[in-house]
Amino acid sequence: MIDQSSMGHSLLNRRRFLYSLAAANLAFAQQRPPNVVFIMSDDLGYGDLGCYGQKRIKTPNLDRMAAEGIRFTQAYAGCTVCAPSRSAFMTGYHTGHTRVRGNGKNETLLRADDFVLPELFKKAGYTTGMFGKWGLGGVGYPGYPTKKGWDSWFGFFSQSQAHLYYPGMLLDGDHAIELNGNWGGKKRQYAPDLFLDRALKFLDASQSKPFFLYFSSTIPHANNELGRDTGDGIEIPEDAPYSGEPWPPLERKFAATITRLDRDIGRIFDKLKALGLDSNTLVMFSSDNGAHKEGGHDPEYFQSSGPLRGTKRSLTEGGIRVPFIARWPGKIKPGQVSDHPFAFWDMMATCGEITNQPVPKDTDGLSILPALTGGKPKVHDFFYWEFHEGGFKQALRVGNWKYVKPALYDLSKDLNEANDVSKQNPDVVARMEKILSTVRTESPDFPIR
Repeated sequence: MIDQSSMGHSLLNRRRFLYSLAAANLAFAQQRPPNVVFIMSDDLGYGDLGCYGQKRIKTPNLDRMAAEGIRFTQAYAGCTVCAPSRSAFMTGYHTGHTRVRGNGKNETLLRADDFVLPELFKKAGYTTGMFGKWGLGGVGYPGYPTKKGWDSWFGFFSQSQAHLYYPGMLLDGDHAIELNGNWGGKKRQYAPDLFLDRALKFLDASQSKPFFLYFSSTIPHANNELGRDTGDGIEIPEDAPYSGEPWPPLERKFAATITRLDRDIGRIFDKLKALGLDSNTLVMFSSDNGAHKEGGHDPEYFQSSGPLRGTKRSLTEGGIRVPFIARWPGKIKPGQVSDHPFAFWDMMATCGEITNQPVPKDTDGLSILPALTGGKPKVHDFFYWEFHEGGFKQALRVGNWKYVKPALYDLSKDLNEANDVSKQNPDVVARMEKILSTVRTESPDFPIR
């Protein structure tokens, strides 16, 4: 005969055990620090995404990310070209202070005493992984990824190497990996696909502890080496879903690269959800500078700069204002659009606040965490950029005044920076010049010329 009383006690005890286990799991999830994923595109313009006004290029996953999170309209890159922009992002210093202030000088990349984001996350107990373009230190230099806090890394260490979409080799940690499928003129191993595969494997391997994933795609940067000779520097395995569009072949491929990156981002979100990590992961997306006009691509064809003037290598808004989207279920209220102005050098302070870690006291950044989570963020007194290609150039923003020396613009009335009002506002120009006199430190590697 079955003892109904004992059976009832057993069921009750089982329920109590399951309830206590669920409570313990919930408590663990609440106590565990948030995962952070930063997705960096390469030379993507302010107007290249549907959620920023693009009409012809399809970006459903990024549009959904914006609908489920927050989209910023006044986010700025660290500079108007890759290496200094990424240096500002990694170090928390603007280009008047950060180590790397231009492309192409391997000897002036990050050094041992430059504290960067992966080192911050390591101090907080995170696992760190980077896949794609680094550009801040090569093999044998102190700025090489494995010497700057990355537990896992796979990709390109230099700017010029990262022009290639079908490279013969990639760096995997401290070792080179040969890509035989690309030898002898063959094109069988597409670098962005390899980066995505490694990023997804990193998520699988890192799910048991907090992680910082930096997915640094090379899309939609042109292959400058190829395009310089042929005018066809956009490389992708196929131009779907635009194969039937009556567009120039190169522009079909350009659009396809962006949609392919959007697809990859969707797969990262799918992986986070499959692993049960979605609700405890902050995902951010941006571009390292404005739209490019390289490899034969015409940025006017898709209005890649949106309402802004200029492209990559200009200090007008089109060269430095970039898309920036963040999603964090339960922390970021869905469907927000914010006009809070900030720049890449704010990421160090932001990640320091997220991880409860101190950051170097002399950095130039302010945390945007309050802007993400519904608080009131601090506002910069000014934003500063400098650029060293083709002569020394400077830009400064104070409030709505934008000074691209020697021209002055009022962004509240002239977002396109079409009307120089410096002669009508000499007092504002004098104020800008006073700030410029103290805003930067001299760099022997990037002297003023």
